[in-house]
Amino acid sequence: MAKELEREGIPTVLLCNIVPIALTVGANRVVPTRGIQYPTGDPSLSREQEQAWREHLLMTALKALETPVTGPTVFPPDPKE
Repeated sequence: MAKELEREGIPTVLLCNIVPIALTVGANRVVPTRGIQYPTGDPSLSREQEQAWREHLLMTALKALETPVTGPTVFPPDPKE
């Protein structure tokens, strides 16, 4: 679906936990997530840490969304930012 939206000029970001598959299918902007069971969360973190992780993941996706790309590009969420 992301590829079809991109073809129509609508930038998309794919949050996923299996990056090689996303790159194989040609997703333009890929943000890696934590794991298969909890892609946008992490139950091993405290509530505050998990909220910070989710916020950081969202900010990474928004940065990716506004970044022009010419092909599949991975935007790793760097918690040190």
